[in-house]
Amino acid sequence: MEHDQDWQRLLDEQLGIVRADQLRRYGYTRRITHHRIASGQWLPVLYGVVSVTNGPLTVPMMHSAALVYGGGSAILSHETAAVHWNIKSAPAEPRPVHITVPFGRSAVDQAPTRRINSPRATASAHTIIHPGVIVHRSRAIRHIRVDAGFPLTSRADTAIDLATAADTAREGMIELVQATTNARISIQEVRRRLEQRPPWRYKKAIVDTVGLLTDGVQSALEHRYVLDVEAAHGLPTGARQGPVIVDGRVLFEDVDYCKHGVPLIVRLDGARFHSANAVKFRDRRRDNAAELAGRPRLVYGWEEVTRTPCAVFEEVRAVLVREGWSDSSFPCSACARGRVISA
Repeated sequence: MEHDQDWQRLLDEQLGIVRADQLRRYGYTRRITHHRIASGQWLPVLYGVVSVTNGPLTVPMMHSAALVYGGGSAILSHETAAVHWNIKSAPAEPRPVHITVPFGRSAVDQAPTRRINSPRATASAHTIIHPGVIVHRSRAIRHIRVDAGFPLTSRADTAIDLATAADTAREGMIELVQATTNARISIQEVRRRLEQRPPWRYKKAIVDTVGLLTDGVQSALEHRYVLDVEAAHGLPTGARQGPVIVDGRVLFEDVDYCKHGVPLIVRLDGARFHSANAVKFRDRRRDNAAELAGRPRLVYGWEEVTRTPCAVFEEVRAVLVREGWSDSSFPCSACARGRVISA
């Protein structure tokens, strides 16, 4: 009886997903296991991992299968953890499950698992049993783990992992900003985790990005303006979130070039992310206050900053120079390509 209770407890904890060694421990020999798979009662999910049901796996079951495959101490990480923390949106179709295992563990990536011909009918939509596993390794796995239904990386560690896994340093910087802003991750916590666990790639870029976030960059749009408009073209770095008094209230300007002797204000309009009447009224009052103070202002949205940053640069530069800034800007590589094409 106790043996049966332990078996049921294991199935409950692992959502019906078990490893081959666990099956043998509870009396299911290789012959029995092979028979149940061949007869369509059980499903081979990953290498050495079986589902004791025949139906399609739910997303939690797919996550459990990846963790069971990785062995004890395995945790969900990277894109999989990012979906859990609402850093990224859940994909329309199941994607490979990312796990992190202790350094030295022999687990390797697993390709998607497909159903083979079975005596039991299966809908064609369920031919893929499991989307596969991508395995990462860490020497600090005990320090990055939290339990939230499944064991997984903390929010701050997930953000750092996404940054280091990016294809380029620039993409890593964008990943970090999007992660911290989407999930409202404390910059202090990210900084603390970087001190305890230095990133293995793009360290300087990641540290610089944390510095920008600490200095007032509060959104992915502001970050893209810093990277693609200011830094890429040698424009001066404006002050972020500078306070301004409007109707007795303290409001904040996105980018203010006063410290460079130019009264230009650049507004980064996130209207597609927020359209509340109170926000629109606040922005109109800020516009009126700037006009009354004789301050030039330019307004850009996500589309202009991300799609035509060179055009934004030309406009900002023109106003800066007109207002007295000594021009030290330069064209970026994209500017040069654009000029060749237009010529």
